[in-house]
Amino acid sequence: MLRNFLFPVYEESGSDGRRIRSMLIMLSMVSFMSHQMWRSVFNNFAVEVAGINAAQMGIIQSVREVPGFLALLVIFVIIFIQEQYLAFLSLALMGLGILLTGFFPDFGGLIFTVLMMSVGFHYFETVNQSLTLQHIPKSELPRFMGQVRSYGSLGDVFGFLAVLILLLFLPYKYIYLIAGLLVIAAVAYGFWQYPLFMPKVVQRKKMVLRKRYWLYYLLTFLSGARRQIFTAFAVFLMVQKFAFSVKTITILFLINSIINMFWAPLIGRMLDYFGERVVISIEYTGLIFVFAGYAFTQSVLMVAALYIFDHLFFNMSIAIRTYFQKIADPADIAPTMAVGFTINHIAAVLIPVTGGLIWMIDYRYTFLMGALLALASLISAQFVKTAEFSE
Repeated sequence: MLRNFLFPVYEESGSDGRRIRSMLIMLSMVSFMSHQMWRSVFNNFAVEVAGINAAQMGIIQSVREVPGFLALLVIFVIIFIQEQYLAFLSLALMGLGILLTGFFPDFGGLIFTVLMMSVGFHYFETVNQSLTLQHIPKSELPRFMGQVRSYGSLGDVFGFLAVLILLLFLPYKYIYLIAGLLVIAAVAYGFWQYPLFMPKVVQRKKMVLRKRYWLYYLLTFLSGARRQIFTAFAVFLMVQKFAFSVKTITILFLINSIINMFWAPLIGRMLDYFGERVVISIEYTGLIFVFAGYAFTQSVLMVAALYIFDHLFFNMSIAIRTYFQKIADPADIAPTMAVGFTINHIAAVLIPVTGGLIWMIDYRYTFLMGALLALASLISAQFVKTAEFSE
């Protein structure tokens, strides 16, 4: 019974339905595993090997978000390439960027490899979310997305264990090489294993902006803004201020992923029972306290706990996409996911640089800015209504 609660068995039958879910889970696991392997050693690699300072880190993180800002171009790419094939190609490019990271240990080299990795990552995430919303029914989407996050956390665990073992024998350069090769090999397997699944509704191949999606756009914008405070500076805080080693950070990542393996499916259940507005409100209320904690804590244990809670709340962001699926015209899913990624990254391109400069004055102001963004998101979430759109 507990297994069915955490990992629900879907009623939809048929080979295609099962294989589509299998493909989406496999691709997500590879993306989670490889991205977390990259992240788990990146801050230490940047500080210890490349000699990156806070301002340069902010620039690198802003460059990392530029491809997300340009995710709108996916609309035009899918005119020529099927979304499923674009997902495979994007993930392969991400793997190549990770593979090359250790070979360019300076500021310019990190800009180049981070940009390559980021193009693949953001284009994959855009298309992957689109495929998920197209192929998974509304009644099953919250549970399925929770399940995907759970399997993604399992991929994180594999990646973290690999990093812990590899650090005993290899420098950062070869850890990145192995991680990149694993991604490329997984993509080759997936391309060979899965046929092309045609969408149930033909997607519009042009930019779509609709008045009734205004709240989705706003929540997506605010989510991207406050998320970048965490992505760019939370681990940097642990390394610079609290002197966390790469092994300590990797162990923290591992603990976080194990917790999320069980927490993520529960979020899907919460969405079924309580709805998007309640779940989103819980997320942003928690994040206000998390960012305030980052700003003022002087405790090593507290900052580690805040990092774990940050991830727990972030997983609740799947509610924004389940909300969109309920209000969307099915033919708008692919173009709106691309538009959504661009909106998500408008602030994300600027905030890491701004946060880095503010950090040079006082790091606490950077995290207080995140708390204000979470407060704005909480207020916006009160306008979420899905009853009139539900089937």
